[in-house]
Amino acid sequence: MIGRITGTVAEKHPPQVIVDVHGVGYELEVPMSSFYQLPATGDGVTLRVHQGVRDEVPVLYGFLTESERGLFRHLIRVNGVGPKMALAILSGMSTDEFRRCIEQKDMATLNRLPGIGRKIAERLTLEMQDRLEGIGGGTTLPGAGPPGTAAVVDDPVAEANAALVALGYKSAEAQRLLKDVDGESSETLIRAALQKAVR
Repeated sequence: MIGRITGTVAEKHPPQVIVDVHGVGYELEVPMSSFYQLPATGDGVTLRVHQGVRDEVPVLYGFLTESERGLFRHLIRVNGVGPKMALAILSGMSTDEFRRCIEQKDMATLNRLPGIGRKIAERLTLEMQDRLEGIGGGTTLPGAGPPGTAAVVDDPVAEANAALVALGYKSAEAQRLLKDVDGESSETLIRAALQKAVR
């Protein structure tokens, strides 16, 4: 099992990042909450890792804080919540905001996240009540650094749209969220769209 990766940010294509470790590029899927804080391409980074399997192929999920990885692991144990939905939850709100939703049974806010209907929201508020210990207020691992620059792309809107679809939004919904959103980088556009989604 891979528990942690330390290397150099080689490529950033939300919600994926490739970390170069001594010439080997590890592709990790990361929630946007971690993606926003990744250092610039070429800089060093340390990510906590959860290793999973999708269609019999190993998949790595990366997180800048232990709190995020812990919440991800709790979420995927909830019936009906897979890794993709867990990433969407972590991308749409911070661990502290999620904790608040669970403590206050705020299903309306949870319903605004992609793929979460009334039943899943109810299940989350019920099953996560006793799993909140240690969730929220996580610290960033050394090497994370301040928010980095976005990857250079020809069309940040197209990349932002692709990232939202990868997080579980339908294409039409992703386009609606990106409509009238300002930003020069895909990261800025994604952040604004996700904030718009949970209002």
